[in-house]
Amino acid sequence: RRWTPFSERAEWSDVTPIPQDDGDNPVVPIAYSAQFVDTMNYFRAVLSSNEKSERALKLTEEVISLNAANYTVWAYRRSVVQALGRDWTEELQWVTGLAEENPKNYQIWHHRRCCLEQGASTEGELEFLSSFIMDEELQDAKNYHAFAHRQWVVRHFALWSQEAEFVEALLKADVYNNSGWNHRFFVASNTTDMSTGVRAAEIEWAVQHLRRAPDNESAWSFVRGMAEAPGPAAYPALLAVISEFAQRPSPSLPALEMQ
Repeated sequence: RRWTPFSERAEWSDVTPIPQDDGDNPVVPIAYSAQFVDTMNYFRAVLSSNEKSERALKLTEEVISLNAANYTVWAYRRSVVQALGRDWTEELQWVTGLAEENPKNYQIWHHRRCCLEQGASTEGELEFLSSFIMDEELQDAKNYHAFAHRQWVVRHFALWSQEAEFVEALLKADVYNNSGWNHRFFVASNTTDMSTGVRAAEIEWAVQHLRRAPDNESAWSFVRGMAEAPGPAAYPALLAVISEFAQRPSPSLPALEMQ
């Protein structure tokens, strides 16, 4: 679709654009596109007048489409959403549509959290995150932003019931997924008293996965963390697997290190 400059849009005729001030003699001026320059000029004008309107909201969409990493436009958009009384669940649905094209964009994930903090429905949030993280086309099952957001969601809203199943699915797909191992530790440390009994059960669970990949550093890091209190000697299952793996013809290096 052909882009129409704001200067040619009747609904913006009352606004005087504010150009970017790079000084009289910029050393290395950036070669912005005409669309970017025009859109930002009008955004600066709206920002300057602190306009909170439907057209301002639509303008933020255009700015974000040109540079989704622009912190200022995201912050301003939230203020416009708040002023207009826009439904935050609707806003959450809108930002969901940007996730696949910007999977590692901090601003998008932060905006998502803000929507939930403002009262957007959590229904379907974990399902969205599971689908996003395990999307075979994205191939981004270790996405830091997605996991950080998931951890915030489950802790903030006490939505822990799906997490064990989620981790199992992750490790079934890729037993080396360090984000999955980290998430399991996070869940255990937030939902249990981390007693010796709990730690022993977690170690026994991890040993099953270690048998699939004896040199898996992520799994061994998990085990070391669980065995830290009161110490490896308190966990017979761990001592047994260390001894077994260390005595193999091709011994596991992490097992040797823990002997």
